[in-house]
Amino acid sequence: MTPEQKVVHVLLVDDDDVDVQAVQRAFRKTKIANPMHVARDGIEALAMLRGEDGHKPVPRPYIIILDLNMPRMDGLEFLAEIRRDPVHHDAVVFVMTTSKADEDRAASYDRNVAGYIVKSEVGEGFLKVTEMLDSYWRIVLLPS
Repeated sequence: MTPEQKVVHVLLVDDDDVDVQAVQRAFRKTKIANPMHVARDGIEALAMLRGEDGHKPVPRPYIIILDLNMPRMDGLEFLAEIRRDPVHHDAVVFVMTTSKADEDRAASYDRNVAGYIVKSEVGEGFLKVTEMLDSYWRIVLLPS
């Protein structure tokens, strides 16, 4: 296996158990077997990426699926922090949130997200989102 063909890990950052289960179910339905790591907020996600607080670091390459509305450290705070991080500043992040607010979308893209997905607008089409992500990481060379 060449470096370009490495398994892509998924870091799902979301505090809503129902949404986490929906993502996991969609991955199973589309037969995406990539390893998934789940963090409940930005602080836990940073610890998982950095290998702190008893976590093993999430292996590269990885993609982050990020909710914005979370306790302790929300998604926008997480994005600001990760973009300052010398090791993880190049992380590929897709925002998946309930927020339709123009200012949240603009702030996310200002922090270089790869995409902004509104959960309520995906609805039953969530399987298409997981298929898109699967295609994305199969085609695009990710930071290693």
